[in-house]
Amino acid sequence: MTKIFALKGKIQNYAWGGNEYIPNLLGVLKEDKKYAEYWMGAHVNSPSVIQSDIGEVNLDTFLNQQLVESLGAKVKNTYGRLPFLFKVLDVNDMLSIQVHPTKIEAEKGFKHENELGIPLTAPHRNYKDDNHKPEIMVALSEFWLLHGFLSAEKLIRVLTAVPEFSELLAVFNEGGYYGLYKTVMEQSQEETNRALKSLAERILPLYKKGELSKFDPGFWAAKAIDNGDSNSMDKGIYSIYFFNIVKVERGDAVFQDAGIPHAYLEGQNMELMANSDNVLRGGLTPKHVDVQELLKHVAFKETIPNIIKGDNQSDGLERIYKSPAPDFELSQIKLNGQKPYVGNSKSAQILIVIDGRVNLSDESGAKLQLNNGESAFIMANCKYSISTNEYAVIYKATTPCN
Repeated sequence: MTKIFALKGKIQNYAWGGNEYIPNLLGVLKEDKKYAEYWMGAHVNSPSVIQSDIGEVNLDTFLNQQLVESLGAKVKNTYGRLPFLFKVLDVNDMLSIQVHPTKIEAEKGFKHENELGIPLTAPHRNYKDDNHKPEIMVALSEFWLLHGFLSAEKLIRVLTAVPEFSELLAVFNEGGYYGLYKTVMEQSQEETNRALKSLAERILPLYKKGELSKFDPGFWAAKAIDNGDSNSMDKGIYSIYFFNIVKVERGDAVFQDAGIPHAYLEGQNMELMANSDNVLRGGLTPKHVDVQELLKHVAFKETIPNIIKGDNQSDGLERIYKSPAPDFELSQIKLNGQKPYVGNSKSAQILIVIDGRVNLSDESGAKLQLNNGESAFIMANCKYSISTNEYAVIYKATTPCN
């Protein structure tokens, strides 16, 4: 019985996406729309499709019919479903500032909102499910993001240097990270406009003349202001100055744990996350921002960004990006046309070819050719190999079963 299947994901056309990268990767005809994400997984809102013996089947349907065979007994018993969602992202405009809850808090919040009778589709709903949503991303290009609060020393320098923030220095000295963030997030719109419109008048001309570095928060603040509503300044502008601005080089990774405020700014990446849609937003978005709920979950402490280089494996082909999340494991496989990659799936795996063309075969004799941008689903307990005559880069998602 074959355990390898061609898989087709689903494109998500969010407004912050780009026009070129995902259509070019997948080899699809570009339309006049944004191409933000390509989902590979069994998320009920947008399940991938696999080519099975009986034709095309949604992956969630396929898994539900054979959970143990697909996921392996350990993952089936622990999660009862595919625990992760795998994505390609093309970030052209900034995403919303966001925080994800812990597993315990997600369960409590989901139960509470259910008891209140808030529909799952309601725009003011905070918890769409009862799961946590840790994430790891690997850059496919130079990638920029906001990630956690600056150190106290750096934040004090920012509050001192930006004239519009001078009154906030005393707030931070007295109330720390929590006091500072709570103060700006609870401001009236009039107070926010008064501070940030003055800031906008200073930085927008510099931005438009190309005089701001991407390491300067003024660059991203001006970009957000330029793309937003100048009559209603977004409180997320403050966070651009309060958080670390991180540049990630191609092939390097960053992990986002519960409580760490973050926002993707620009670039392309592979993203692997727990199978959840729980997002508490903190600005740079027209969507619902529940400030009181947000304040319960933010980690109010300095964050030292950790760039994950990955651990090279003994075969010299695979690099695994370790994270604390038990739900998923992300790795990069590079082939140079000499020796094949040999895999043995302990649980379900999803592969995508980001560069090149490969041949995938399993021990039953089943074979798939995967071209650039094509994906495969591999069932648990499958011995397989991936080969190429050229050069290829593959990303693999699975659940660790140590």
